[in-house]
Amino acid sequence: MSAMSIPPVSPSEFSADILRHLKHSLGKDDSHASLYDWRMSLSLALRDRVVDPWFESTRKTYEARGKRVYYLSMEFLIGRLIEDVAVNLGLDAVAEAALADLGQDYAAVVANEPDAALGNGGLGRLAACFMDSLSTLGIPAYGYGIRYEHGLFEQHFEDGAQRETAETWLSQRHAWEFERPEVSYPIDFGGHVFEENGKTIWRCAETVMASAYDTPVIGWQAQWANTLRLWAAKPTTAFDLASFNRGDYIAASAPEALARTISRVLYPDDTTDIGKELRLKQEYFFTSASIQDLLRRFLSEGGDLNELPDHVAIQLNDTHPAIAGPELVRLLMDEHGFDKEAAIKTARGCLAYTNHTLLPEALERWPEELFIRILPRHHQIIQMIEAAHLSETGSAVRILEHGEVKMGELAFVMAHHVNGVSALHSDLVKETVFADLHRDYPGRIINQTNGITPRRWLYSCNPPLRNLINETIGTSWPNDLQQLDGLAAHAGDPAFLDAFQAAKDSNKARLSNWLKDHGGHALDPEAMFDVQIKRIHEYKRQLMNLLETVALWNEIRDNPNAGWTPRVKIFGGKAAPGYVVAKQIIHLINDAAKVINADPATRDVLQIVYPENYNVSMAEILIPATDLSEQISTAGKEASGTGNMKFALNGAPTIGTLDGANVEIRDCVGADNFFLFGLTAAEVTARRAEPDYARRAIEASPRLARVLSQIDSGVFSPGDRGRYGDLVQGLWNHDYFLVTCDFDSYFDSQRQVDTAFADKAGWTRMAALNTARVGWFSSDRTISGYARDIWNAPSLIASRTSRKDVA
Repeated sequence: MSAMSIPPVSPSEFSADILRHLKHSLGKDDSHASLYDWRMSLSLALRDRVVDPWFESTRKTYEARGKRVYYLSMEFLIGRLIEDVAVNLGLDAVAEAALADLGQDYAAVVANEPDAALGNGGLGRLAACFMDSLSTLGIPAYGYGIRYEHGLFEQHFEDGAQRETAETWLSQRHAWEFERPEVSYPIDFGGHVFEENGKTIWRCAETVMASAYDTPVIGWQAQWANTLRLWAAKPTTAFDLASFNRGDYIAASAPEALARTISRVLYPDDTTDIGKELRLKQEYFFTSASIQDLLRRFLSEGGDLNELPDHVAIQLNDTHPAIAGPELVRLLMDEHGFDKEAAIKTARGCLAYTNHTLLPEALERWPEELFIRILPRHHQIIQMIEAAHLSETGSAVRILEHGEVKMGELAFVMAHHVNGVSALHSDLVKETVFADLHRDYPGRIINQTNGITPRRWLYSCNPPLRNLINETIGTSWPNDLQQLDGLAAHAGDPAFLDAFQAAKDSNKARLSNWLKDHGGHALDPEAMFDVQIKRIHEYKRQLMNLLETVALWNEIRDNPNAGWTPRVKIFGGKAAPGYVVAKQIIHLINDAAKVINADPATRDVLQIVYPENYNVSMAEILIPATDLSEQISTAGKEASGTGNMKFALNGAPTIGTLDGANVEIRDCVGADNFFLFGLTAAEVTARRAEPDYARRAIEASPRLARVLSQIDSGVFSPGDRGRYGDLVQGLWNHDYFLVTCDFDSYFDSQRQVDTAFADKAGWTRMAALNTARVGWFSSDRTISGYARDIWNAPSLIASRTSRKDVA
């Protein structure tokens, strides 16, 4: 099938389109238009040009009876879309010129767009990259998730402590979506199950409606477009007029308020029983709606449900949608007359599961009592699935155990493939969390190392480097990232390295100005920008980074004339509202920053910066400006990481452990271009078996002991000297994530970084080789692997079907 093409458009033609929307869609003339009006008009003019390839892609899928991929994820961290869409349409320069003709600043209009608050971190950003690659590769797909009104939360700092307020991204119209009021499904909760005339009937106690909102996802050069379909929860009865007429105004609106609660907030605090109930309802809500929707689509084409696996591939992004297995079995049995064996076999033929964690607490488990109360029919079906699994394998692994429903085990048993997201992680999945199931189902676990879309994470976010690459190797690399290999031949060319460094300097100046504009202060672009941005968690070890920063501060104060490398430590990330230790770490970073940044003896060579409310748009400014990428998680705990790939792609060498995809990044860029430290995953396990390992590590490190004493005695919290007592005692007595054991190795490696950075030419060469050698980490390569090894889903773009890397 031939690739689609978008008719060319001139800046003047595009200006006319923008003005048309300004008048007819926004009801404004250009003399009275606000920045919001210009942004909406630009968005709608771009969206117009997405619709035709979107429709054409749908038509081609129906004509070819193409296999569709359904990607179920609690998160889709899509960020801003104006630039993303403009780039993939090839209209970024046209849009900028058109706005300039209208007297508007393209960058300001783009910056006016709020980040879509549909995710938290790596899981959601990966899902967004995958949707971009599915469209670029021409693989028919739907992304399914929840249309959160408020997302996670907006992070603010109050005296250094994290405070959460509601995200307000939907307080304005979302320009990119199409509401589908005709696409709506009932989602049932509670009630009881009974048999009647040989048929099982679930009589629910509560029903909400899942209503669809579609966002088209355009691929590179507009050759294909897929759909991100998000579900909003709505009541079956919006308004109780009788209650209102009695004067009970709150009760009159209660059905709507209760329904909307389901799609209001990402990851509600589940430390309470009511929070657990809401979280389970959310997961079932979007999963059930998605399964009902894909079955409706399949049946509308006259499909035979016995052949469903030949036409439908359902990918579960982590355990959040693991209820998809029992839900599909329920629908096949209760509504379409399948027996349980056929229903389980058919469902398993459709389902695959991506595992993202080796942390046992991150593999969801629901109290069985709660599960029975909310999803009584599904509890029965899980009992059937477990019985079939035990009979088939003779396994000792239970799905229902100790009063809990284990969603990781459920997802594994109901999937035909289970994949890890880096080579190390996939091996550890076999050896640790799913060792017994791996023996029961040999060959089910495979690897698909994560990737990132080069369109957003280099082409769009780093114009200076993009332009240099275009001048050096041509312009076709965004569609074939391994062409970056061609840059390696220029790593010995002084002129190329000067241009590469100039691109980095430009990005550093942009970040410095951005920080100043956002309430901070301008940074010295000559300093090393040392960056750790990710969700705040003990295993990611932002605490170790902070401890090393304090130790460095001490060293500079003790030896002020030692020729220190100026360094700015930049942190970014949010802690879950109920995660007390993570929030303490944030508070400590900000408290330490207050003291260290004000110290006249060190402030010219050491600063700490922590901008609040880290999101995709902030990452797009931080990552291109980064000199050193911090990937310092405890070995064996980070499944993959994708930030590590983004930094390396944008020319930032890594300081890191042999964890997740760090292993493969180091293999690609070369050991000489990666700063390795710390225990291996096997050594971590062995060290934990030793008695008092943390205490002995601290006692063996006077440098670390001094830092902990300073924190414990209130050097950084003089108004509350006991503020961090529990945090420090946790390191002395527990330290499960081995901050203390890796500290000295980390500190020594950072001094190697100082020395390397002082050699400007050598550092630039190292940075350039990072960019040149990480083309393998494109999400196009990852999705090609899924399509070939898991989904058996061919591309419907003719130019793609002949490629070896696409099924």
